[in-house]
Amino acid sequence: MNWSAEPRSALEARARTVIESPAAPDVGRATRVLIDEVSCGVAFQLEACVRCGQCADACHFYLVSGDPRRTPIYKLRPMFRAYRRHRGPFAAVQRMLGWAPAELTAAELAEWSELIYDSCNMCGRCTLACPMGIDIAGLVRRVREAMSAAGFAPADLYKAAARALDSGSPIGLRWPTLKRQIEIQEQETGLKLPLDVEGADYLLVLSSIEIASFPETIGALAKIFDQAKLSWTLTSSGFEATNVGVQLGSRDVARVLVSRIVDAAQALRVKAVISPECGHAYTALRWEGPNLIGRPYPFRVVHIVELLDQLVAAGRLRTRGKDQRRLVFHDPCQLVRRGGIDAAPRRLLAGVSACCAEMPSSGSANFCCGGGGGVSAIHRAEPLRFAAFKCKQQQIERSGAEALVTACANCRNVLEEALDEHGMVLPVLGLSELLAEYLEPTAPADQTGTRQ
Repeated sequence: MNWSAEPRSALEARARTVIESPAAPDVGRATRVLIDEVSCGVAFQLEACVRCGQCADACHFYLVSGDPRRTPIYKLRPMFRAYRRHRGPFAAVQRMLGWAPAELTAAELAEWSELIYDSCNMCGRCTLACPMGIDIAGLVRRVREAMSAAGFAPADLYKAAARALDSGSPIGLRWPTLKRQIEIQEQETGLKLPLDVEGADYLLVLSSIEIASFPETIGALAKIFDQAKLSWTLTSSGFEATNVGVQLGSRDVARVLVSRIVDAAQALRVKAVISPECGHAYTALRWEGPNLIGRPYPFRVVHIVELLDQLVAAGRLRTRGKDQRRLVFHDPCQLVRRGGIDAAPRRLLAGVSACCAEMPSSGSANFCCGGGGGVSAIHRAEPLRFAAFKCKQQQIERSGAEALVTACANCRNVLEEALDEHGMVLPVLGLSELLAEYLEPTAPADQTGTRQ
């Protein structure tokens, strides 16, 4: 189906049917969606598993609990059972002879909801470890499609999706809130932030966490873009990049949220959209977006870290001085492991740090903060999330970090919460803000706007 040809009202209506979960979860619907999700490629991956268990040692939820149910490949068992019973080799014959796996039950899927959502960040570390190349994280994403469509997803994620469809933000944040934050940052920086500028080169979109918890990021980027003389703009519509549809496991919800950004970018005729410091926002916008809306973008998507690295390399950003603390970079999973942006944040950090260090298993093998994949939004998952942080805690302690730096606002928020829970006093810094702190001062403009 060409989704882009559908009226927006039809897209919105279909997305709302997902979040309006049935009074009782529908196991039949879950099974049908699971079967539909099994393409030839997915079937090949399901059959390829050799039960070696290497994915278990890659998963922090398994490592801290020792519970074999938390083994990543075990979380795919509902999909494997539905596939083997209905679509696997000789499935009809096996059903006739009574050899096929039993039908899934509502009780089993309710149990698996906790495994699929609460104890999986879709971070992809298990995918990296799999010797057979099975994309376990990608398959979990497909299982979530069935769980969310049939009413088995956590209530917290359904509510977040409803808020996102209503207001654009999973926490219910609306334009007046962002407008006020922009006004505050204009006062703080002395810069006028461009808004709804048609024909700008870049459109900056933001995440809810940046707007609500770290609004200074907006001012930091304004200072950076001012020095680089970048043509950019913010927008009053489609400003939110957080995509709860990916976390919930609903392409319909994800499609609507991506479409709002695409519509805003097209209306302003920008050349590129800047993805913010938010991992799943980057995944949804950069990698899944064109497939979700059914057509290529008429613009580029660039993560803010990529753009800053390009500006530094072109000599358009100049810094002065360096942070003297031992700074260690925490790798956001969707940005580094699944997005491939590994070297750029380290180059940026080295430019403003006198002492950069690495965690054990840094880069693509780094442990997740524990809150990705929507886990940080699931209240019932909080005890498990804090327990799983022990793997990250060990990495941090062994690195000797005096401050952590990251390029994901959700990671930053989750890390701060977990550090506090575990009694660790350690600053967590945003990479963009750190870079802005060490920008070489520019001459003030006179009343005509000319630099003195």
